[in-house]
Amino acid sequence: MVAISEKEILLLDSERNFKLLLEIIDSVPSRKRSISIETQDRDKNFRDVVMHLYEWHAMLERWYREGMNGDTPFIPAPGFKWSTLKSLNMGIWESYQDVTLNQAMKKLKLSHERVMDLIKSHTNQEIMIKKYYKWTKTSNLYSYFAANTSKHYIWAIKKCEVIAKSIKEGEKDKFNII
Repeated sequence: MVAISEKEILLLDSERNFKLLLEIIDSVPSRKRSISIETQDRDKNFRDVVMHLYEWHAMLERWYREGMNGDTPFIPAPGFKWSTLKSLNMGIWESYQDVTLNQAMKKLKLSHERVMDLIKSHTNQEIMIKKYYKWTKTSNLYSYFAANTSKHYIWAIKKCEVIAKSIKEGEKDKFNII
């Protein structure tokens, strides 16, 4: 039996989780997919979650491009530190409020493919060895790729399950006449 590499596991997990995310969104009738739910959370609809993922893909692509060009990327973003992540994520949320879900889905599908291509372009060694690339500092590419694909998709799946359930329950409530 051939052992499967961490790279292959990352690709398989990312594709599986991405597909599951899309299935959850597709489980809601298209005319209802833009409904926002009542929640104290930042993300109130599918678009919010999708654009969050898209923007993190875009940041990963920037880190990667700058790092591979020999620069030291601002991680997570210029003017932000990991301790100010909540503020960064709120800014992302605010900047995409005028985007439709259809636009968001197109952007996410394209960015997902680009990130999968980045992963595929590396050997398992290049992905797994810490400090292999100077810009990843004490970490490895795997930690960057996994955090912005398979692991982030798990977060998004949980968010979208709550949104889908709330929308579907809202429909049931409409038919419960007192």
